[in-house]
Parts: sequence; structure tokens; C-alpha cells
Amino acid sequence: MPYINVRGVEHYYEWVKQTSASSVKTVMVFIHGWAGSARYWINTANDLSDQFDCLLYDMRGFGRSRGKPTIAQASEVVVESQSTPSKSTALKALTYELEEYADDLAALLDELHLQRVYIHAHSMGASIATLFCNRYPKRVERLILTCSGIFEYDEKAFNDFHKFGGYVVKFRPKWLGKIPFVDRMFMARFLNRSIPNSERQAFLRDFLEADYDAALGTIFTSVSKAQAELMPQEFAKLTLPTLLVAGEYDKIIPAEMGRQAAALNDKVEFVVISNTAHFPMLEDPSTYLSLVREFLQVSTY
Repeated sequence: MPYINVRGVEHYYEWVKQTSASSVKTVMVFIHGWAGSARYWINTANDLSDQFDCLLYDMRGFGRSRGKPTIAQASEVVVESQSTPSKSTALKALTYELEEYADDLAALLDELHLQRVYIHAHSMGASIATLFCNRYPKRVERLILTCSGIFEYDEKAFNDFHKFGGYVVKFRPKWLGKIPFVDRMFMARFLNRSIPNSERQAFLRDFLEADYDAALGTIFTSVSKAQAELMPQEFAKLTLPTLLVAGEYDKIIPAEMGRQAAALNDKVEFVVISNTAHFPMLEDPSTYLSLVREFLQVSTY
């Protein structure tokens, strides 16, 4: 499996490509959501690979990517930092703030020598993509966000969510994945339509294997007072064409949150896919792909 060192941490990545008469294709980068991995973007990437070279990667601490540097890697960075001190500082400062994950993406693109890309992101990954676009506006051509939006801060609700989330992250025995039908129960809150067994099982595996610190840390940074105050500003600042897709029955990020975000900026086109929830790209892939192709002004085959 291909790995690349990004800011001292080994990241899993893969390309989904098709041979083409054109020697150079535009790159589309896919970003997954909390406790997931690039696995659930494979089908969408395959569908779009006729027009794009699709880059998928697992974010730091999720999927097949490490959560932190190994001792050897940390030592190498410290040695190198004697001549370039900023590397050591960056390594020590690495946190689970969403802005840090946006900087991870910038470093990944640098390592792969990619200057300007399309971005296709989901859920927490969509928040990271929005931050990335505003921090690095010259590096993105167009932005596709799925199941994203803005929310109001509610101290009690947020505290309850963090407490519950802490329990969920802490109690994840590996044997849970061997119990029949657990994948169905695990995914019930996320779906309105059924998806293949293999995809449900992959979601459960990603959740059970996610790095503890990364999973817990991003719960606190992605659902917080700071993010509730920041994200409306970030949506308002977007300067590039953006498609925001919502699932009609999404319980994680209700469609209304996406509608409110899109209302802040006339660059953002908002659409709802009926009878889907938090994974419309898997629950109704044909409708999802049609909307994406229309936004990208690519013919539907």
C-alpha cells in the first residue's frame, strides 16, 4: 500500500485513474469524514475517473494513516530541524484542530507536487475542505461539499455530545466487528437507504481502528463553540464555485444546516437528494453523480 510522509506522519493514499488520450488530467482530491477513510469514496472516484485523476487519502489518525509520528520519524525530523528549525516546531505543534488537517492537505499536495486541484469532501472533511479553500485559495479550482453546514452553539447539547462521544470512542472492542448484524445497527443512524454489506462492514472497521486521540480530539474540535462561530465566516468567505449536497433525512448534519450555510454566499449552490441521509453518494449514487457532473459541466454518460 502506498504511504507518504506528511508533516512527520505516514499517510495512506491512492490514485484512481483511467487511461486517456489526454496526457494530463485535472486532479480531484477526496476527503472523508470523522472516523471514516478513503474507502467509501472509491465508487464515486471510479465514476469520475474518466475526467479526473482522483486522489484519495486517509486523514491523520483515521483509516490506514498513522495518528502520530513514530519515534524514528520524530527523531529524523528533529535532526533535520537543526538546519531547518520550523520542521521541529511544526511537529511538536501538531494538534487535532481542523485547521491543522487543512495544513496536512496542503503538505500532502506539496509532497505530490500538485499545485491546483478540485476538492470533493464529506461531513467533517467538508469543514476541513472549506478551511483549506480559504487558507489556500489559489490551490482549488472548484469545491464539492457533501453533508456540511453551520450550527448554533448550545452549551448543554455540546457537553452532552462530547460526553457521549467520549464513551463511544473509549469503548470500541475489536471483537465488536465479529458480531452478526452489528454493522447494520452501527450504520442505522447514518442511512435512509440500504448500502452493500461490504460498505457497512468497512465503515465499522474504520471506526473500530481509528486512533483514539485523533477520534476523540476531532470530536471536540469539530463540534465546538469555536467552530460554531467560525464556520459561518468561512462559508461567507468562499470565492470559488461550490456545490453543497445534503441528504433529505440526514440526522448527523440536517439539510437545513446546509441550506443556512449556502445562504451566506452566492458562490454556493445547494441541493438536497431526496430519501437519503448522511451518505447520499452511496445511498443514491446515480442522482449524486448526475448533480456533480452537472456542477462540473461534464457530460453524463
